[in-house]
Amino acid sequence: MKSQLSYDASLKSLERVEAKMLPPEAQKKMQCWLRSRHLICSGNFFIFETVDYSAVERFSECVMALGGTIISVEPIDKLWMGDHRQVFLYRARASLHTPCHNLRQYWIKYGSFRTRFDVQ
Repeated sequence: MKSQLSYDASLKSLERVEAKMLPPEAQKKMQCWLRSRHLICSGNFFIFETVDYSAVERFSECVMALGGTIISVEPIDKLWMGDHRQVFLYRARASLHTPCHNLRQYWIKYGSFRTRFDVQ
C-alpha cells in the first residue's frame, strides 16, 4: 500500500546522518537484526523492515559506519496493532560496497529469506 505523501525529505535527512558508531558495534547490531528477521539480504542489497522509524535511523547509522549507503526508505504497508491502532511498516534498502562482507556470510548461516512481516 503506497502512501500519497512524498518521503524524499526523510531520505535526505538520513543521508545527512553521520556515522556515530564504530564498525564492530554496527556489525553486532546488524547481526542481531539478521537473527530477529528484521534484516535480510537480497542480491547485493540489505533490506530492513520495521514499524519503528527510529530503528530505520539506527540502521542507516550502522550502514554508514560500515561504509555502505542507504538507497531508499519507504512505507510499504499499515499493520494493525491491537483492535484500534495502525502503524506504518517501513522498508529501508541499503548497499554495502564490499561483496564478501562478513554480514553476508552471517546471513547465510543465521538469516532468513523472509522478514518477520512478510505475509505467508
